[in-house]
Amino acid sequence: MAQPTPIRLNGQPIGNGAFPAIITPLVGRTPADLMGELEAILPKEPDLLEWRIDFFDGIADTDSVIETARSIKRAAGSVPILLTRRNTTEGGQPIPIQEPAVVAMYSRACEAHCVDLIDFELSNAKEHLGQLRAVSAANGIAMIMSYHNFELTPDSDTLLGRFLEAERLGADIAKVAVMPKDPRDVLTLLAATYRASQAMRIPLISMSMGGVGSPSRIMGWLYGSAATFAVGKSSSAPGQIAIDDLRAALATVRRAVTG
Repeated sequence: MAQPTPIRLNGQPIGNGAFPAIITPLVGRTPADLMGELEAILPKEPDLLEWRIDFFDGIADTDSVIETARSIKRAAGSVPILLTRRNTTEGGQPIPIQEPAVVAMYSRACEAHCVDLIDFELSNAKEHLGQLRAVSAANGIAMIMSYHNFELTPDSDTLLGRFLEAERLGADIAKVAVMPKDPRDVLTLLAATYRASQAMRIPLISMSMGGVGSPSRIMGWLYGSAATFAVGKSSSAPGQIAIDDLRAALATVRRAVTG
């Protein structure tokens, strides 16, 4: 069994080192919506909150983004905040700003220390990846570099290459999420996850999406994935499982594995 490298913030593993850490998305369109989500989610004790800012109506107003992020952080207390603008080419929502403004928004959030991590896709311009890596590192904000394919599951070598590319480019965490066409594709994702976990020094996150891929959200940690995503109130990707159901399933698997 692979031993996942934990996701650490300020030297400490998130979720008290439990595997996998449970990440829950926030997809509200207004500050009020987001506060309502937090009220519903926080009692369920996620290990990390992902603010999917591509759902946020105020994304074009960076001052509003910073103010809202600070409000989320205050409400969340000790739960870390991951800021994610998911690109439309990788399953995100359409937004009214262009890429330079997205990079500027991320940079402001890092400099304001109103989030703990950021996620930026490997498919983005290498200039922008490098710029955000420098800004996030200078401000002590962890950076996920990610790859998503909502159409299919590439072969294991290709997936391993995406994980390794993230590490080579300086990511703190590498993430891969792909869509299976059949159960065999789920095995491909898990095999690539295991290979990456044995070859890399940084933590990784992986998942096979949709209903067919949902077992990867429960079993992925056995193959080296340090975190999994669960629904707190609303989902951000197909196949996410309600946090209470996921936690119960994980407990069952842990008992079976550890005896």
